[in-house]
Amino acid sequence: MFSVPDSVVEPHAGAVGGGRARRSLWVVPLVASIAFVTGVLVWAYRTEMDEQTERRSTMIADALSSEAQLRARLDTEMARLEDLGRHLATVPRNAAGLAGDPVVVEGLRGLWLSVTWLDSNNRIVAHVPDQQPLSGLRIKDLVDGPGVSSHLTLQAGGERLIVRYSPALLLRRGIPWWLTRKYDVQLVDASEQVIASVDEVPLRLESDGRLSYMVLVGGNMPGAYLELTSRELPLPLWRTLPLVLIGGFLALMLISTVLLRRQVRQITRAQDAWRTEAAWRQAMGDSALVGLRARDLEGRILYVNRTFCDMVGLPAQVLVGLMPPMPYWPPEVADEMALRNQRNLEGHAPREGYESLWRHQDGRLINVMVFESPLIDARGKQTGWMGSIIDITARKQLEERERHQAEAMAYQSRLTTLGEVASALAHQLNQPLTAIMGYNGGLQRMLGNPGYDVDAVRNALKNQGDQAAEAGRIVRRIREFLTRRGPQREACQLDAIARRAVELVQRDLKTRHIQVRWALAEDLPAVYADPILVEQVLINLVRNAADAMGVAGHGGNVRIASASAGQGFVRLDVEDDGPGLADRTIEQLSAPFYSTKADGMGMGLAICRSVIEVHHGGMDAGKSSLGGARFSFTLPVFDPVLNEASLAGEDARAAWESME
Repeated sequence: MFSVPDSVVEPHAGAVGGGRARRSLWVVPLVASIAFVTGVLVWAYRTEMDEQTERRSTMIADALSSEAQLRARLDTEMARLEDLGRHLATVPRNAAGLAGDPVVVEGLRGLWLSVTWLDSNNRIVAHVPDQQPLSGLRIKDLVDGPGVSSHLTLQAGGERLIVRYSPALLLRRGIPWWLTRKYDVQLVDASEQVIASVDEVPLRLESDGRLSYMVLVGGNMPGAYLELTSRELPLPLWRTLPLVLIGGFLALMLISTVLLRRQVRQITRAQDAWRTEAAWRQAMGDSALVGLRARDLEGRILYVNRTFCDMVGLPAQVLVGLMPPMPYWPPEVADEMALRNQRNLEGHAPREGYESLWRHQDGRLINVMVFESPLIDARGKQTGWMGSIIDITARKQLEERERHQAEAMAYQSRLTTLGEVASALAHQLNQPLTAIMGYNGGLQRMLGNPGYDVDAVRNALKNQGDQAAEAGRIVRRIREFLTRRGPQREACQLDAIARRAVELVQRDLKTRHIQVRWALAEDLPAVYADPILVEQVLINLVRNAADAMGVAGHGGNVRIASASAGQGFVRLDVEDDGPGLADRTIEQLSAPFYSTKADGMGMGLAICRSVIEVHHGGMDAGKSSLGGARFSFTLPVFDPVLNEASLAGEDARAAWESME
């Protein structure tokens, strides 16, 4: 987006030379025509040769395959004749007996035309089918007979069996139909006389340019050749080439006319396009809301738009031609700006842009976002750098105000959370401290008696020490909860955490006459969570249930159940038979500073929900199967591969810090 001088817009010698070059483009269709004709001739010849080679290879393969099928068919018929010879002694020596043999019946249904049985003196024993008298019939007549046929002979002891079959029928049944569609199939002898043909008229065809191939059959048909001749007549090249050439020439002439017409129009509009483009670029550059700056490879400013000038408070006449250091660089960071400028000129500017601090001519500082991209000329050579600059001062000020507000809100939230935790700490410490006082009073009474029981005193001291250790454990747990920056996740059993949490509040539950019912599923997988935080969530939910039933003025029941929850999660429910939730949702109950207790601060469920969600689980509330309220949460199942990878992820740490 440069402002182009008028001198550049006006035609000059180079432009005129380029116009002349464009006018000579009419030679291109001529050269293309000659190249096209030559290419067509070469292509047609090579294509014909390749097709002939491929067709001949296919014909040879088809001939060999067909010959193998014919030989296999003759071998099958010979095997059938041998089977007849093996049990010939059991066949009655007459035409009816021979005709009734299963082998003969099967053979006559196939390729066999007749079967002749000769004794050792070459006299006819039987002949089937018995269509004429046998008297006066010679052996040569039985073998050849009327029509073109062939025979199979088997010596069985001193007798012979002669089977006459039709080669034409052998071809029709032994050659696949799809081959007969492609080829003329014939059996010829050594003198190339036709023995049999798939067609009705077995004539020897004269060579007419079609492809042909012969293969020796051999085996039970000595001296016979299988010949395949292509049914497709080759199309002379001279019949198709003129059509191709005429069509090509017509297309080239049409293209040439269109190109010449376009060239005339382009030449007449070239100068107007130059002037219009220059005006548009100047208007676009001045009207852009983004500052534009063009520099050469040495960092010299070549162009700035109006927005850039307004951004730094200097006119374009002052800025164009300047070399670093620039007047809009703050003096206190001039060295840093010079190093960054050098890296950008070397091509190391980040593609996503970078922030920088500039100074307006009136002295005020402005925050800008700079995007650098290379300037490429028409030959593909880099000539400089184009920069897009966005003023982000207002955005930075807004972000700073939002940051201060977020810090203030986080401070207030921490104070509120600390108060809630302090209340929970006092409630939890009340139990062991009360027990310690009770043991202390009992010890004083026992020691006041002259004959006190030493074992009883020792047992009371041990219980007192256990309660003191429990108080220390509670304090330590709360301190870890308040001081840690993120959950310390590990593989743990949710059922064990639930039982440990109930033990911590068991004394309070007994005082209120509240019974805990368990419905824990067996063989549940381990969850990936912080056991201390999950324990605090359960303590809070159980105490909320006890408080709700205490409001009702009598004891009650709390039910704790666990189960699998879909793919990769475990669910735990805390239910009671109290007054219920009165159609309040989990979003309402876990909202900060919302509480149903007269002395509550409304942060307990909010903290619980945050703890569950930072573990990538979910929390829900609804009606209990006992008639009261139900609070449920899910935690992900422990996966050694996925969980170890996510442990080092920054997303969980950021989520935890936002909760705090």
